[in-house]
Amino acid sequence: MSRLPFYFLIGILLVAGIAMTIHRHVQFDVPWTPDETRQVWEVEAQVSFDADDGPAVVNMALPSNQQGYRVLTENTASSGYGLSFLEENNGRRAEWSVREASDTQRLYYSVQLLEAPDSRSSEATAPELPENIVWERPFDTAAEEIIDRAYQRSADPYTFTRELIREFTGDRQGENARLLLNEFDRGPLLVRLLNEAGVHARTVSGLLLEDGRRRQKLTTWLQVFDDDQWALFNPRTGEQGWPKNLLLWETSGEAVLEVEGGTNSDINFSMIRQNQPAAAAVRNQLSTDTLLNFSIHSLPLEEQALFQTILLIPIGALVVVFLRVLVGIKTSGTFMPVLIALAFIQTSLLTGLIGFLLVVAVGLVIRNYLSYLNLLLVARVSAVIITVIAIISVFSVLSYRFGLNAGLTITFFPMIILAWTIERMSILWEEEGPKEVLIQGGGSLVTAILAYLAMNNPWVRHITFNFLGVQLILMALILLLGNYTGYRLLELRRFKPVTED
Repeated sequence: MSRLPFYFLIGILLVAGIAMTIHRHVQFDVPWTPDETRQVWEVEAQVSFDADDGPAVVNMALPSNQQGYRVLTENTASSGYGLSFLEENNGRRAEWSVREASDTQRLYYSVQLLEAPDSRSSEATAPELPENIVWERPFDTAAEEIIDRAYQRSADPYTFTRELIREFTGDRQGENARLLLNEFDRGPLLVRLLNEAGVHARTVSGLLLEDGRRRQKLTTWLQVFDDDQWALFNPRTGEQGWPKNLLLWETSGEAVLEVEGGTNSDINFSMIRQNQPAAAAVRNQLSTDTLLNFSIHSLPLEEQALFQTILLIPIGALVVVFLRVLVGIKTSGTFMPVLIALAFIQTSLLTGLIGFLLVVAVGLVIRNYLSYLNLLLVARVSAVIITVIAIISVFSVLSYRFGLNAGLTITFFPMIILAWTIERMSILWEEEGPKEVLIQGGGSLVTAILAYLAMNNPWVRHITFNFLGVQLILMALILLLGNYTGYRLLELRRFKPVTED
């Protein structure tokens, strides 16, 4: 029979698992190792205004994912106000509303931003050029001369923007530039001149992030478009490019803050930078499940903690398959060592080993007595289960009385599995002798210890919990091992006489 479909299935599982894992690391910045940290900025915006003793509506622009930064969490403090987050063509905005407001009002908005060098801004659409730009005299002549001078020294929209800004800075600032600056604000003036020259541009508002700063204001920047591309310019210096510490707060050219029912509105910002574990910093991004971002982070924390342990079982299964198929270690029960390894994770290795050996040893003695009663299998196993529970209870009470609190964790052992282990070992002792019991019991303990070491590794726990694609990779590896039909390593000793001859 052709094995091609089997290997094709293995290939699909490997490719799908690797693709999902890489996608989560690249797209959502999920770290490969558990000890990585990320820089997180917490920015607080304080809005204040004098209310008119009536209804009030406050509309404020909000930041979104952009080059270098990714939004993690948002919080507001606005007692008595209704709050809505609006998704509009001109970006994200928050809208507070109240039926009656008086005196000075203060609203707070805070956002956590992850420093993500690979993050990119969403595609921006170039603003439409105004149909008619009308200048009053003598501003029309001054604007025309400045545009002509900058146009002669440029070759494209970007170089034209740089030359135009230079007309308003330094030694090149002439009478025409001073005349226009006395009448118009620098940002809107530059946009108006660029639009008259046929260049798509608008002003955007940005916040320069500095650790520990308070009462900071937004600064104005120029966004200039050339076909489908755009660039950012400093309207005061003409420098092109996106500064490393610049956070664009409003990117559509609209007002950052609009207040209805109040006067003297103002907004200022405070910020602080801190280190956070990378897994915690990106956790909220993982709570939205999609086909390629399927995760358990959307579950409640209690269920997440449960799955963090459950997802380790395939690692233990891989260890068991490897040791039994390739090495040839015999165990008492197929996957009993995995369950014992899970108990070791809860109890610690040394405490778990001592507890396991004590329970099994005492259980074998009592099971040996039960064998003389000639009970039916179901009744005998039930009696062993009750016996195991009693043994664990006695050991727990004794360890507590002697001040050995670690002994209390023995209750994490799977009691049904222990009962069946005692039953199998007792039958094996009767049929094969104590040597076979030691071989299978020792093999089970060795396998359980190795599975524990693999499952309790912090890197393994992190990878299995945060990258579910790894489960497909483990499935592929187990299927490949299951296809092995050669000699086991421990069986090679049978051929030692041949090599000696």
